[in-house]
Amino acid sequence: MKRRGLITVLGGAVLVLPLALDMAARGAPTEGAAPVLIGLLSPFTRAHTELWHQAFRQGLRDLGWVEGVNVRIEYRYADGRSERLPELAAELINLKVNLMVVAVTPDALAAAKATKSIPIVMAAPGDPVETGLVASLARPGGNVTGLAQMGIDLAGKRLELLREAAPGISRLAVLWNPQDAISTAVWKEIQLPARQLGIDLHSLEVSSGDQFDAAFASAITAKDGAITALPGPVFVVNETRIAEFAANNRLPSVFHLPEFVRAGGLLSYGPDRSDMFRRAATYVDKILKGAKPADLPVEQPTKFQLVINLRTAKTLGLTVPRLLLMQADEVIE
Repeated sequence: MKRRGLITVLGGAVLVLPLALDMAARGAPTEGAAPVLIGLLSPFTRAHTELWHQAFRQGLRDLGWVEGVNVRIEYRYADGRSERLPELAAELINLKVNLMVVAVTPDALAAAKATKSIPIVMAAPGDPVETGLVASLARPGGNVTGLAQMGIDLAGKRLELLREAAPGISRLAVLWNPQDAISTAVWKEIQLPARQLGIDLHSLEVSSGDQFDAAFASAITAKDGAITALPGPVFVVNETRIAEFAANNRLPSVFHLPEFVRAGGLLSYGPDRSDMFRRAATYVDKILKGAKPADLPVEQPTKFQLVINLRTAKTLGLTVPRLLLMQADEVIE
């Protein structure tokens, strides 16, 4: 063997050995063992979830689980069509996955309905107690556990932030999906804070992509002064379309995800979803090492993000208060 080739081989061994030792120390399967198979179900598109899934894979690597080495991941995306989730969940079950990871409420409900035996780890659903996914946060019961956004409670906070950024608004167009459990729950939740802030809500029901044009036309006819989209896959996969409508019609907007703001919306506030996916990896690690989902309490977010698009604010003729800008985790200029 040539000297350069020998150095290459030895160098590779130096890199591989610590990884193998670390995985063995953590209880993860090493060389020779069959890789663990994880099914990752999402109601979104691959593009919309890539940053979150990168965070999840990094969380796994930090715990000794490396995709392509001792773990395989099968991905299934519904591309915003929640009606496809039961079929996709069944596909993963037929592959005999060891565990399923879900993103938000629609895919969590589909997975929970499809299996009562395969462990399910939630990354960022709404209230899992309200939707029946778990018995309680402290004692989930069954085969479902993980993290929860508790996003219903944040609906009023987003209205307050919108009022701070655009104090003149009195009428808000609300895109929501009556077929989505969390979207419906948030719609109910924002009624009281809206009344307290003196904001009239204009209901715009959207359950599929072909209903946006009619909803937008209704908002224009009603002369709404601002717009929001409540949590729901149909809105996330159409984030650019919604943000562009708001910008083109000079409507201040508020959302639950920063992706809307990076697409041109005014501001967003909510849990850091990448952080939640990273933390979901710890549940996967514990379950694969023998813990039961029923015994693992559901955790809530610890990191929140306020994102403000200053370019959009200037286009709308708004002066965002300095104090609000100082609170922002990200300001797009």
